[in-house]
Amino acid sequence: MTRLPVRATRFERLQRQLAAGLFGAFRGPWRRRSLGLLALLLGLYSGNNLTVYWLVKLGPRPPVVLSLVVLLEVVVRLRTRAVKGEPGLGWLMADNLRIGLVYALVLEAFKLGS
Repeated sequence: MTRLPVRATRFERLQRQLAAGLFGAFRGPWRRRSLGLLALLLGLYSGNNLTVYWLVKLGPRPPVVLSLVVLLEVVVRLRTRAVKGEPGLGWLMADNLRIGLVYALVLEAFKLGS
């Protein structure tokens, strides 16, 4: 049984764009995928450990979280100004570090109940 070709409708283009956006990081050579995944996990690990370390060292939570949010926003602003097309491996790793760090912060907030 052969598949019929998919017509190029607006919904089909939307599906392709959505799939490329969601799973675009899993395309490409093995080196890019593995370093991206390692950066994501390293961001999660550092986010868990840095927040605990900084909370013990610096004391109150709001300045620590504010400084991390400002740092993450600076990275986002730099990326939007520097990258105009497909991001390179370094920017992919920086994005995945940022995503892992944000996920760790949100997870800490849920654990702390705030």
